[in-house]
This record gives sequence, C-alpha cells and structure tokens, in this order.
Amino acid sequence: MKTRKREAWEDACLGVLRIVFGFLFLQYGLQKMFHIPPAEHPLPPMTPMTKMWFAAVIELIGGSMIILGIFTRFAAFIASGEMAIAYFEAHASKAPWYWPLQSNGIPAVAFCFVFLYFVFAGGGAFSLDRLIFKKKPSLA
Repeated sequence: MKTRKREAWEDACLGVLRIVFGFLFLQYGLQKMFHIPPAEHPLPPMTPMTKMWFAAVIELIGGSMIILGIFTRFAAFIASGEMAIAYFEAHASKAPWYWPLQSNGIPAVAFCFVFLYFVFAGGGAFSLDRLIFKKKPSLA
C-alpha cells in the first residue's frame, strides 16, 4: 500500500533518474557533435545526414528534453529506439547479442530500458511537463 510520503519519494526519485540519465545521454551527443569532452580515441569529423549525425542530434535534443522533462514520453521513446538500434548495429555483432558485456553494449542496453521506462512513467518531479500541463502525481 502506497502512502503519500512514499509516493512523493518515488516521484522525486523518478525525476532525479530522468535528469541524471538525460545528462548522461546528452554527453554522448556533445562528444559526437562538438568533441566535448574529448574522446579517448578521436572521432571522425561529423558529416551531416549520416547515421552518426542523426544519433548526435537525437542525443543532443532528446537528452536536453529529457533533462528538462518537456515532452518526456516522446523524447524517451525516440531515445529508447535509438539505443536499441545502436545496440544491434554497433554492439551485437561483436559478440553473442545476449552478452552485452562482451561487446561493450551495456550502456546502450541500460539507456534503452531506462528510456522505455520513462515512456510509461513520464517525467516525474521537477519536469516542465508537470509545470506546463499542470499534472499532479497520482495518489493511488
């Protein structure tokens, strides 16, 4: 049975999780597009309209939207899909697909499923969605 106090903590934790994962996701886009922070192995120059460019754009815009909690469900849906594609295109071919540790695919899998959670859970506390659309946390 949920109490109001527990519900408030769950909502706050969801908001913090959203902000942290949005910030982590944004960093991938910043690194791809602007080389900030510099990569351990230099990345090739960004060519517009390539897969890498689209990934960087999704990470920059989607990461920013997720951090701010604006249209969170939509941004998280797109980001989750990008991470699923990234896993199967860039990582799953390096080892058996069911061993993401061997292919360095754990971040892609983690992002994919956390963002999928946001699709259903929404932005939680501290989100612009809640401020703009005046949504209150449900107290079941």
